[in-house]
Amino acid sequence: MVTLLFAGNADGRPRIGLVLGGGGARGAAEVGVLKVLEEEGIRPDYIAGTSIGAIVGGLYACGYSASDIETLFRGQEWLSLIGDRNRDLKSSILEERDGVTYIFGFPVGGTNKRTKVEDTALGALKGNNITMLLDSLTRAYDGISTFDSLPIPFRCVAVDIKKQEEVIMDSCELELAMRASMSIPGAFKPVKWKGKILVDGGMLNNLPVDVVREMGADFVIAVDLDQGQHEERDFSLKETFGIGGILDWLVSRPDWKKNKANREDADIYINPQLAEYDITSFGSESIDTMIERGERAARKVLKNAKGKDGFPQR
Repeated sequence: MVTLLFAGNADGRPRIGLVLGGGGARGAAEVGVLKVLEEEGIRPDYIAGTSIGAIVGGLYACGYSASDIETLFRGQEWLSLIGDRNRDLKSSILEERDGVTYIFGFPVGGTNKRTKVEDTALGALKGNNITMLLDSLTRAYDGISTFDSLPIPFRCVAVDIKKQEEVIMDSCELELAMRASMSIPGAFKPVKWKGKILVDGGMLNNLPVDVVREMGADFVIAVDLDQGQHEERDFSLKETFGIGGILDWLVSRPDWKKNKANREDADIYINPQLAEYDITSFGSESIDTMIERGERAARKVLKNAKGKDGFPQR
């Protein structure tokens, strides 16, 4: 059963912004943080997210509870979801359907004209299964004109690779915005939207504290899934999409200066220890552990923050 959580301010209370960073499977830790925030009675007035943080944040903004999202994380067959697997064909060695060739249910060739994403060489997976899942989960809000109309106002971050610019998405089909924000170059096809070719927002802003500040947040709780192993380096997105550029970006992170500024601007900074996990660690045991570590990190930080000047008390 879906539990709806509505944002609301007590008189004089600072408006709370929640920021959920990108990190693939590590997003399970964000679910753990949400569980603790609910236990503490902390309800965000605004949410901004990038990549997996856009998915977790977008669902939370729709009114899904931490428990609902935890069930989603634990209940998905992630290999099929991420790999666009057709489960009806998983026992077939080779089969063609609707112009697409499948091997054991995984699409390996052909063109499915129903896709919403840009058919370019920047990614192997179209992400149709993920898009359909997100569509089913957010369908109640299909008619809204802006993400401010959600139970909790929401923004997510993508990057326009044509202009090499950050794009803050605040209106359109919600599932399309979430899908755009998680379009890791080289893995997922980009999303075409309003003449833009959109990829993962983590390319330029993986922890959008500045975005939630712009929304009106006075007090920001940020959940950062990065593990601090990246060095600072300046280079353009043109380099990123050159030979070896994507791998270079994954090592050196061109968004690191902005990430550092955003970390420093957060009032509550939560950084779960997830160094042994990566963006593909969707195994059930890994998800269990990352959720628990998110809870542990949130409890520790909130315990230290309680009673300090400026912390929004219940």
